[in-house]
Amino acid sequence: MSGLELIAAILGTAAVWLTVKQNAWCWPVGLVMVLIYGWLFFDVKLYSGMLLQGAYAVLQLYGWWQWKRPDRAEDARVVSHLSRRAVFTGLALGLVLSIALGAAMAYWTDAVLPWLDATLTGFSLVAQVWMAQKRVQCWPLWVVIDVVYVGQYLHQQLYFTAGFFALLTLIAVRGWLEWRHDPALRATGVQP
Repeated sequence: MSGLELIAAILGTAAVWLTVKQNAWCWPVGLVMVLIYGWLFFDVKLYSGMLLQGAYAVLQLYGWWQWKRPDRAEDARVVSHLSRRAVFTGLALGLVLSIALGAAMAYWTDAVLPWLDATLTGFSLVAQVWMAQKRVQCWPLWVVIDVVYVGQYLHQQLYFTAGFFALLTLIAVRGWLEWRHDPALRATGVQP
C-alpha cells in the first residue's frame, strides 16, 4: 500500500503547490489524489478521513468551476478576505460537523481515532470551501489542520502521508504569504 500512498502524496503536493500559484490544474490533480486517499483511509479505518475524500472529490469539481467559470471569465474568483462574521460562522459549522461526525464514528463504527479524525474532517471541509472561494483565511486554518494531521498519520504508521502533511504545512505557510500579497487584495484596499 505504501507505493499507492507515495503516489497520492506526490499528487497532493503538486495539487497544493498549484493552488498556491493559483493554477486551476490544482483541481483535477487534486481529484485523482483524493480518490486514492479515499481508498487508503478506508483500508486503515480512518472512516471520517475516507468520507472527507468523497466530499473533497465534489469540492474539487466545485473549486475548478469557481476558479474557471468558463462561460464568464470576468466572474472567475480572485483572492479575497472573509469577514470576521463569516470566519466565525465557518468555524462554528466546522465544530458542529466535527461533533456530529465524531459521535457517529465513535458509536456506530470501529473507526480508529474517531473524534480526532472527525474534528480534522469537519475543519478540513471548511478550509477546502474557503480555498475554492480563494479566501486568504483558508491558509492559516490549513496550517493548524496539517500539523495535527501529521501526528494522526504518524500514529497510523502512514509515514509518506505524515511527511506529505508536514510538507503541506510549509506549503500552506507559503500560500498564506503569497495570497496575502496578491494584487487583487491590494486592488480592494485590504491590507495583508
